[in-house]
Amino acid sequence: MTFKDLQLNPSLLKAINDQNYIHPTAIQKKAIPLVLNQFDVLASAQTGTGKTAAFALPIIHHLVKERGGNKIKALIVTPTRELAIQIGENFTDFSKYTTIRNTVIFGGVKQGSQTNKLAKGTEVLIATPGRLLDLIEQGFISLKDVAYFVLDEADRMLDMGFIHDIRKLLNLLPKERQSLFFSATLPKNIINLSSQILKQPKKISVNPLSSTAETIKQYIYYTNKSNKKDLLLHILKDEKINQLLLFSRTKHGADKIVRNLRKKNIQASAIHGNKTQSQRQKALQLFKDSQIRILVATDIAARGIDIEKLSYVLNYDIPNESETYVHRIGRCGRAGEEGVAISISEPEENGYIKIIEKLIQKDIEVILNHPFPQTDKPMNTKEKKEFEKQKLKRKQEFFANRNKKKKDARKKFK
Repeated sequence: MTFKDLQLNPSLLKAINDQNYIHPTAIQKKAIPLVLNQFDVLASAQTGTGKTAAFALPIIHHLVKERGGNKIKALIVTPTRELAIQIGENFTDFSKYTTIRNTVIFGGVKQGSQTNKLAKGTEVLIATPGRLLDLIEQGFISLKDVAYFVLDEADRMLDMGFIHDIRKLLNLLPKERQSLFFSATLPKNIINLSSQILKQPKKISVNPLSSTAETIKQYIYYTNKSNKKDLLLHILKDEKINQLLLFSRTKHGADKIVRNLRKKNIQASAIHGNKTQSQRQKALQLFKDSQIRILVATDIAARGIDIEKLSYVLNYDIPNESETYVHRIGRCGRAGEEGVAISISEPEENGYIKIIEKLIQKDIEVILNHPFPQTDKPMNTKEKKEFEKQKLKRKQEFFANRNKKKKDARKKFK
């Protein structure tokens, strides 16, 4: 099957051809005909499967046919700024031979440039929930003409605590609309949410999360928590690893990894929720341009990152959700290219590895010959409680000392 077989508008086919796309992906084959025929859709699809085109192309097709003017007719809501920008770029590319305009809005930056674009009129609005509701309350946006509503990356939306924002949006949208719901996973809470959004939806699923690309080689290093940083430096002695996307569980952890790498003159930057939009975009662009070797990311910030021919991914922290592991390593080895996924596991994470192997139905190859082998034993329940107690105590002492220093400094200043 080619895109010509999907009976899309000729202007879309011309734009698709400019992108050198010939054959639609699995999600595009299934979703585009359903959206063209005005069905609501509940789709399970990972990042990297081509799902943006699966909803963007048929929505643009409808808008060209309707010639709806400058009113917002299509609303795409997505959890992160990076993903919103990427979706906006795709809409721009696909609609280049039409008069359809799109506007991207997100928080973390001043709203002036965004509201100026809105004032000029737009048919497609791509937004993160917080900024969208904010501009609606200020009177810059009306959703009364929305005919097409897309909720993208719904599972992450709930993980990030946007459920209340989504419910507010649902009350502002017209009852009569076509709704499309995309999520990498479909747990019970996602199914419940979809039932509030969709009417008699057609369900589709591609690339189940239990699968990892055969082109990705997977390796695991077992070590102690105290040796992770040294083991990472040992791994990076391999000069073939010239571009590495490294995953950290926390924002604080990501910054700490970057500091340790820079001390060893290894160029690295971090992207996470505490970084400004400009900082995140700059770090991502430097990484894409190979000006930095390591990009350290949290899972939420990494949504929307699409780096062509990325070969190496490293799990510095093993995710406690096995599906997240599949998401992470799926950033490399795309479009038939080869990729390498490396994981570093400390004793408390060993159990996660077993669950991951059960999900992907294969054993991850263990690297035994390295200078920092795992010797510690996992803590039992009693030890864990004591560890957390001491950790909390140290944290409280740290903030108490910091506040005392600030207080003393203020007294001295007076």
